Amino acid sequence: VSVRIPGIENKEDFEKFYEQFSKNLKLGIHEDTDNRLRLAKLLRYFSTKSEDEPTSLTEYVARMPEGQKDIYFITGESKKAVEKSPFIEACRSRGYEVLYMTEPIDEYCTQQLKEFEGHKLVCVTKEGLEFDETEEEKARKEEQKEALKVVCEKIKEILGDRVEKVTVSDRIVDSPCVLVTGQYGWSANMERIMKAQALRDNTMSTYMVSKKTMEINPNHPIIQELKNKLSSDVDAHDRYVKDLIFLLFETSLITSGFSLE
Repeated sequence: VSVRIPGIENKEDFEKFYEQFSKNLKLGIHEDTDNRLRLAKLLRYFSTKSEDEPTSLTEYVARMPEGQKDIYFITGESKKAVEKSPFIEACRSRGYEVLYMTEPIDEYCTQQLKEFEGHKLVCVTKEGLEFDETEEEKARKEEQKEALKVVCEKIKEILGDRVEKVTVSDRIVDSPCVLVTGQYGWSANMERIMKAQALRDNTMSTYMVSKKTMEINPNHPIIQELKNKLSSDVDAHDRYVKDLIFLLFETSLITSGFSLE
């Protein structure tokens, strides 16, 4: 695959070319190991810092603030869906750009494109999202984990097998909770794509469907309310607590990109 494209210097011609052949480029990244990085330079995505026109990975890297090591991206059904996603809240608050990947083929493309110019590509909806933290931030996080231990245990007890575990999150700022998928399983978006396929292989989906981790926001009023209820007379509020936890779970299914079962 040659990446010498006539007219690439001309923005309008490149836009026309990209509109016609972006899927082929992404397929090339998935299948052509030798030219993967050369093809990656041609990719264009909308992002949290480039809402009106698509940006390249090279431009993304040039804009990275000091202290940011990874390239962050989110996959989803549409630009409208991902720009409202709770998963991008922490990146936004830190000034880190998030790329919007909204075509089904992006899911396959990112399985092969692991890094670009020495920066890892990290999906913000999966486990393993970590930010550099000061000692003060680390200490505060440990305190919050300890303070909400009972809340996490109670949520897990009530939700049972619906979630694999419940932890305190540092990826959300305004939302009460999100459902995160495992690093190597399907994302919520990939699950949606696979469910829509008429000839899907159900045996594959049983082990690729990700275990969900519920991450709760330690600073959210609803989580604080839950903590207060659990530290008082639990039995008196048991029905209320159960209903609240199921409401949180079902809301986070939708906001995290899953479909309600």
